Amino acid sequence: MRTTFWHQDQRRPVAGREYWQCGNCALVFVPEAFHISSAAEKALYDLHENDPNDLGYRRFLSRAVTPIVQHFAGHPDPQVIQGLDFGCGPGPTVSLLLAEAGLRCANYDLYYFDDRALLTQPYDFIISTEVFEHLAAPFEAFAQLIPLLKSGGIFVIMTQRPLDLAAFSRWGYTLDPTHITFFREASFAWVAEHFGLAVIAVERDVVVLQKP
Repeated sequence: MRTTFWHQDQRRPVAGREYWQCGNCALVFVPEAFHISSAAEKALYDLHENDPNDLGYRRFLSRAVTPIVQHFAGHPDPQVIQGLDFGCGPGPTVSLLLAEAGLRCANYDLYYFDDRALLTQPYDFIISTEVFEHLAAPFEAFAQLIPLLKSGGIFVIMTQRPLDLAAFSRWGYTLDPTHITFFREASFAWVAEHFGLAVIAVERDVVVLQKP
């Protein structure tokens, strides 16, 4: 894989951290030498206050939930639809929003709901909100999750994307030391082509992929 230097941050708390870009898929990533430990990562996650009753948080997540609800609208038996929230965090909220719409969604999270059996079952949809920017090996995650999608199933990913280097150098999203992977639109196009998916929607921070 050909990579090129993209940027070095001089802002606290990530001063000195480097960012490189993949020549194949345009993904911008932080080299392993600048990753924090798993223990430090979880300690930061434990500080998150993602309250399922917070109306603002629910509105934020609804941008990723709505495409799923719309996709399965009119299904003759919504109760047979089964989804997976990959990286649900300590206070699962996506599954609650989907349940309110009559759709079932299991919760998986490496740190908080690590039931590996959930990563062996077929799903009509997979949703992952504000997760892929934390993954050191995102394409390994795709390789694990995409085979779980049924034919016609959709994969909804919410993650912010850098516009260009000038914007990236001022971007507050990179100041979180657990944010180490940044997708461009070209990155998702590469994922779709590589794994045989179709990109059916691209919004500001939400992308929807569909399996044929």
